[in-house]
Amino acid sequence: MIVSTQNKPQTLGDWASLAIDKHLQKVIKHEDGVIKDKHPEDLHQMRVGMRRLRSAITGFAPAILLPKSAQEKKIGKIAHTLGSLRDLDVLREALENQYKPALPSEEQKSLKTALVHLDKQRRQVLKEVKHTLKHEHYKSLKQSLNKWLKQPKYQEIAHMPIQEVLPDLLLPEVSKLFLHPGWLVGTRVNGGKVDVFKELEPEIVAQQLAEQGAVLHSLRKETKRIRYQMEVFSDFYGEAYQAYLEDVKTIQEILGELQDSVVLSEFLTDVLKSKTKKELPTLAEQLAQESYEAWQHWQTLQQRYLNLETRKGFHLVILQPTFSS
Repeated sequence: MIVSTQNKPQTLGDWASLAIDKHLQKVIKHEDGVIKDKHPEDLHQMRVGMRRLRSAITGFAPAILLPKSAQEKKIGKIAHTLGSLRDLDVLREALENQYKPALPSEEQKSLKTALVHLDKQRRQVLKEVKHTLKHEHYKSLKQSLNKWLKQPKYQEIAHMPIQEVLPDLLLPEVSKLFLHPGWLVGTRVNGGKVDVFKELEPEIVAQQLAEQGAVLHSLRKETKRIRYQMEVFSDFYGEAYQAYLEDVKTIQEILGELQDSVVLSEFLTDVLKSKTKKELPTLAEQLAQESYEAWQHWQTLQQRYLNLETRKGFHLVILQPTFSS
């Protein structure tokens, strides 16, 4: 670990260096495994490391001065490429091991066609990933960050004790999450009060997802971003903070389930050149049921976080770090 003092990290700058170093090393650790493409876990871990590195650089932006070759946008492009390959792996795993065994033989034949297409698509994306990891932009990113870690350059605020500035660092990020329009999907605002539409028929839920799926997907990305930020600072807070963090993780997972069903249905429809219900009726029914169950689970958390007291509690917890040096 590289920090700006020989003692225990105390300042905002110290913790920025720690976070960037930790996630960069994770990225580098799995780089060779991704290129060799032997174990899917290497890709997963490198993608996670890249995302967390991006979150750390974004979150600590007020404190650090990075070279242009190590800016957040550069990392985002690489993370996106890794994400495209990982998404295909997750999709194939679900089709092959989760859905295929339960399908009738005729539907398994149709699914086999989709899997062949998926493998072809993966080979193409893998070439792009390997090209990205061997490209000068990626090499420059690693070199720039390693050089920065040896002699970090900070803004003035970086010298402040972390406990004093941490709430100001986190609260704007939490506010962005709570102001996201995704919270209002499937609701009605009437007289300043938000009513959540409960016990909707599956057909109505499917329509909501078709119309508002992109908004919910955007909310999922926002929850993932704040989750990574909160995890960086877990040591500074107690059990109440951990409870809110667990909620954020759960919301991300549930919205992920909704998105996965949408992506899977769109992929199958595109490959089979027809409606999934026609070629794979059993699978289509299962996907619809999973989406409906995830929607119901989502509504429980949605209602909780549309409650003013819940949001106040979240903010109050962040205002009171409990870490002692």
